[in-house]
Parts: sequence; structure tokens; C-alpha cells
Amino acid sequence: MKIGITCYPTYGGSGIVASEIGMELAARGHEVHFITYANPIRLPDNLAGVFYHEVEVSNYPLFQYPPYSLALASRMAEVAENESLDLLHVHYAIPHSVSAMLASQILNGRLPFITTLHGTDVTLVGADPSYLPITRLAIEQSPGVSCVSEHLRRETQRVFGVTRAIDVIPNFVNCELYSTESDPAVRARYANADEKLLVHLSNFRPVKRVLDCVRAFAKIAMRLPSRLLMIGDGPDRAAAEKLARELGVDELTIFVGKQQRVASLLAVSDLLLLPSEMESFGLAALEAMACGSPAVATNVGGLPGVVNDGHDGRLVALGDTAAMADAALEILTDPETYGRYSRAARETAVSRFNSEAVIPLYLAAYERVCRGED
Repeated sequence: MKIGITCYPTYGGSGIVASEIGMELAARGHEVHFITYANPIRLPDNLAGVFYHEVEVSNYPLFQYPPYSLALASRMAEVAENESLDLLHVHYAIPHSVSAMLASQILNGRLPFITTLHGTDVTLVGADPSYLPITRLAIEQSPGVSCVSEHLRRETQRVFGVTRAIDVIPNFVNCELYSTESDPAVRARYANADEKLLVHLSNFRPVKRVLDCVRAFAKIAMRLPSRLLMIGDGPDRAAAEKLARELGVDELTIFVGKQQRVASLLAVSDLLLLPSEMESFGLAALEAMACGSPAVATNVGGLPGVVNDGHDGRLVALGDTAAMADAALEILTDPETYGRYSRAARETAVSRFNSEAVIPLYLAAYERVCRGED
């Protein structure tokens, strides 16, 4: 198939998932065309079967803000016609689904498309009264719609009152790339042999509650030799660095910023801390679990569908940094307990969320939409 993909080409979960889908599809012999304003962050250069089409927006003095959604719709239609695309797969309802709807109309309905909802397009942006009607229209008019978790499907139905069919296709991980094989030299950069290495991975936005991560780690470090590896960047990074200094753990906390490839870092970590206020799925938890690193996360959103409390990780109440620290120490201080959690985390990733099982679900959805069955 020839598939167009549009996403936000940043470090957010939706852009990462879209990039991973594109790479997996190309590896299976499909032709993938990314249509975005920038090359997606996790997409390698010169990947066979993957093409990039930039969306350019003109800055006319008449417009206070560049009309990106209109430029995107035109570019979608142009690429679809020139490349004979079979369909578009757009990630995030606003504005991508609306732009796809317009592109399909430009081509007289000859361009089917699927919308994947990832979370904040529903729970935050979509619920804003000024965006709710157009988001509802985009969901209703999309020939196919999927959500990354059952939790998000329920929220979509509740917020927008839609009754149409919505597939649940979970996020996934390539379990060959994300594995338990680690490089001792990489680990040695961040922790001594007698220290545990905890990790946090996010875009450092307020919803990720990175300050809670630092607070929990400070409690852990008082009782267990350990270090914290903070992967990512965003608006709360400076505040997290300041808090680490105030709590006296700044020399034990390593901020490495945005990383294009995180598998090698997760593979050398012992445990992931994910104190998020909301996660529609929890991709960071899954990627860590695939590397045998259990997650201690908040019991919110779609995380209970990924992390099985007491089996392959732990779930704690939102904002309870003491409980997060205790859960991490429970896992890390006993080798037998840690081995059990680590093996279970890897098994969950392999058995339930492996790309080999999930990508066929997307392909089946593509085929249904192309046949006009959804």
C-alpha cells in the first residue's frame, strides 16, 4: 500500500508513535509518505520506502497566525494525487483530521483517511468549548477512527457524545530494538556499579509532573545508592533542575535533554518513574518495560492497561511521592523481587504490545477503510 502519514513531528507521544508506524510499515514493504512541517524527530534519514513532504506556510500580513491547517490540506491533496496514495493516516484530531477531511473533499472523496486519537486532542484541546464542535465533526466524518487505549475510547465517547465505531489499537514497541541487552559502557557513564539507575522519559510538560519525579527520587536516594537519568526537555526542566539542587540530589540527577534514540538508555536503567497527571496510554512505560525496566507510575488514564500493579510494575496515587519512592524501593532492594518484576515487564511488552502483533491491526483497519467498510 501507499500510505500518507501526518503527525506533529516532535518528541510527543503521538509523533513518536506515528514515526514508529511509518518505519514498521516500510520494513514490511509498504510505501510511506510523511506530510508534515518538519521531518519527524525519530525518523532516520534515507530510510528505504519512506518519503518526506514538507508543508510550507506563507506568512501573509493579512493573517495574524499562519493558516497551517489549510496549507496542510492542500499539501495532503497534492501528495495524494501525485503519489497515488491509497489513504492517509493522521495522528491527532486538531488540526490533522480536519485537514484530511478537506483534502478528501478537494479530491472529491477519493482519499480515505484514518484518524488516531492520542489523548490531549480529546482530553484537553478537544474539550475546550472553542474546539469541541470542529473536533466532533472531524471524528464523525473520519472514515476510520482509532484510540490508543480503552480509557481514551470511553473519554472520546463521553466528551463528544459520539456513537460511531472506534477501534482500540494500542501503542506498541519493537521488542528487537527495545531489549534487555545493555552496554556496560553506556551504563558506566551515568551510574557506578553499586548504584541503581532510575530513569524518567517525557516532554517535561506540566502534565508529566517532573517535579514529583525529583521529589520521589530524593526520598529513594536517602535509602539506596542511586542516580536519576532525566531524558527529555520542555517547560519544566529548569524547575526540576532547581528542585534537585534544593533537595540536595543535583549531583545524582543527570539531565541529558532530548534523545533521538532512547532504547540504549532504557536498557541500562533499573526502573522508570512516571508520575504523570494523565497518560492516555503510557508509551514511556512500555518502552522501559520492553527493556526489562519495571515502571512505577501513577494510577491514571490508560496506565493501568499497560502496567499491572504488583506484577510487572507498581501504580500509586497521583501526587503521592512517598508511595512512589516506597514502591521503587520495594522493587529495587531485593534482587529476587527485582528479577521477577523485570522478567514480567519484558513479558508484558512482548506478549501484548509487540509491533509484530499491533501493526497488523493497523493494516486491517487500512484495508477496511479503503473498502469503505468503516
